[in-house]
Amino acid sequence: MAKAVETVAHSIARKTDAQMMAEAEQFYELMQSRRTVRDFSADPVDPEIIRLAVRAAATAPSGANQQPWAFVAIGDPETKRAIRLAAEEEERGFYKGRAGEEWLGALAHLGTDSDKPFLETAPWLIAIFAQRWGTDSEGRKIKHYYVPESVSIAIGLLIASLHSAGLATLTHTPSPMGFLNQICGRPDNEKPLVLLVVGHPAENTRVPAISRKDEAEVLFWKTAP
Repeated sequence: MAKAVETVAHSIARKTDAQMMAEAEQFYELMQSRRTVRDFSADPVDPEIIRLAVRAAATAPSGANQQPWAFVAIGDPETKRAIRLAAEEEERGFYKGRAGEEWLGALAHLGTDSDKPFLETAPWLIAIFAQRWGTDSEGRKIKHYYVPESVSIAIGLLIASLHSAGLATLTHTPSPMGFLNQICGRPDNEKPLVLLVVGHPAENTRVPAISRKDEAEVLFWKTAP
């Protein structure tokens, strides 16, 4: 017999077509203005903003509602220094051959290299971990489902929330990132997915002159004739 599922009342105030269009356009314009930056100001950012952004991220849908994520907000200079040293060690191996010529060629127009000063300059780093499995109240292992998909959605919400608050972000993914488990004190069942750099852009920050794909290249309609 199927287990009864407890439910609660839930409703969303229905908006007019005009209201929905206006808010959809407003959100699009907000996200259209988002750019990844690599030059950050050292100006402080209230930790309450980070807390609220993470809470927003944790509202993401997840497989079986297991919420298989952990966020570590890092503002301590010594910890940021340790992360920079470990990340740059991995990045030197990446840029000196592990990536391969094709991959490095794809990155060339962005001007990136193994030097990552933003890991210390920015006021906050947020390490996002995916929990590959969990445990119940008796310590028994519980399999988690759709973990990469669930955590990726949460990361997207986190970036959108921080941008909405007026902050810049950089998704940093040195490979491998196992050093984050040790530095952040996270257990072996958690895999680090992204190290998100957060803060205000440095004064006169410049970003690569890139474009986004045209709508016709990413949106395909299947409607009734």
